[in-house]
Amino acid sequence: MVTSTVEKLSPTRVKLHITVTPDELKPSIAHAYQHMAEDIQIPGFRKGKVPAPIIDQRVGRLAVIEHAVSEGLDGFYRVAVEQSGVRVVGRPSADVTEWPSDKDFSGDLQVEVEVDVRPEFDLPAFEGTTITVDAVEVDDAAIDEELDRLRARFGTLITVDRPATKGDFVELDLVATIDGTEIDRAQGVSYEVGSGELLEGIDEAIESLTAGEDTTFRSTLVGGDHANEEAEVAVTVTAVKERELPEADDDFAQIASEFDTIAELRASLVDSVSQQSAFTQGAAARDKLLEQLLSQVEIPVPAQLVEDEVHTHLEGEGRLEDDAHRAEVTEASEKQFRTQMILDKLAEQSDVQVSQDELTQYIVQSAAQYGMAPQDFVDNLQQNNQLPAIVGEVARNKALAVALGKVTVVDTAGKAVDLTGFVAVEDETAAEDEVVEEAEEIADAAVEADAIIEAEETAPEKPKRAPRKSTKKAAE
Repeated sequence: MVTSTVEKLSPTRVKLHITVTPDELKPSIAHAYQHMAEDIQIPGFRKGKVPAPIIDQRVGRLAVIEHAVSEGLDGFYRVAVEQSGVRVVGRPSADVTEWPSDKDFSGDLQVEVEVDVRPEFDLPAFEGTTITVDAVEVDDAAIDEELDRLRARFGTLITVDRPATKGDFVELDLVATIDGTEIDRAQGVSYEVGSGELLEGIDEAIESLTAGEDTTFRSTLVGGDHANEEAEVAVTVTAVKERELPEADDDFAQIASEFDTIAELRASLVDSVSQQSAFTQGAAARDKLLEQLLSQVEIPVPAQLVEDEVHTHLEGEGRLEDDAHRAEVTEASEKQFRTQMILDKLAEQSDVQVSQDELTQYIVQSAAQYGMAPQDFVDNLQQNNQLPAIVGEVARNKALAVALGKVTVVDTAGKAVDLTGFVAVEDETAAEDEVVEEAEEIADAAVEADAIIEAEETAPEKPKRAPRKSTKKAAE
């Protein structure tokens, strides 16, 4: 059998001492022989049919043991995690301290596994507290702004002979070079001046240019083979266009809506603006509640977990040597970990469950953000074993909505804020369509222990061999 004990190394890290008896290791030994029989070719024996004694002669029993341990370690580790009740949040590292005898496979296998775990902490009391958010007025100015946004959707672009200014649309030809060598070129690019959606520095470069004029500027590239490298960009403005808005009259109302008059359309926009205001206030209240909880509780952060996350992030950006940016990313990663721990604790206390409809809705929205079909998005999640992270995220959002329903939210004028659509009741039943079996299992696991780096429970690293003295002693 597999037995284990837990040694607490810090509030966020433990060492599991795992003991595997010969009987428990026996299936892994048999499996190792099967695998090795497939790889060894011996004249007179069919592939996969090489007897164990021949394998012992060719590679030695020690190699068989190492193969068996390597194959079985993940299962032994998972059993130990379940036995101990620790909540894993990082990648484990294993070290074999005692090997079974390579003469007759007698003796226990002794393994030590270090891994980061969820820290223990208590949530501060927050029920009944009051959160204040900015007041939002649904006045004529707000209605006019919403109407202008609607008019812009039906506007037309008119070519003009004047310098480009913020809000104009321009057509651009771009050539990027690094050290005098052209590395990218694009022609006929349509861009809204001031949107900041193309390259850093381009707005300052092209504003005030007219059609036919050109300039150069330096910018950090955001994609391609030279992402994160600084390049010199030559830009030529080939056309300047301004958006011409339709008149806000009855004809426009009939074209842009189901209403016959502009007065009816404006009246309908009151509800739209009110809903947007409620969304803005609800989001602000949610953020403030979370910040309040973060400020009132100390949550230890696993140093190795954060270090790995920061290294991966900086490596992806090609900024491993940027110490200032490293400090920023480290602070953000630590806050992200603490935030997830608080939301997981809220989910536990409220016994949050994720329904089929909630999971589906989140997946559909996420797929749209990435420009993917929902089924393709799901396939990608399953291939990368990222579904647990998605379910965990839905559970956290729902837990925060439950918590928001336990506080009072008012605006700066003292008026109660209607958070309908933002709060959830604690005893809410799941949707009639039950969560698919796989999602239910994942939801439980995600709420129980979900890492900020590894959503899936990863296997330990390849075990290190014990010192020769230790191995010799086991063999004797």
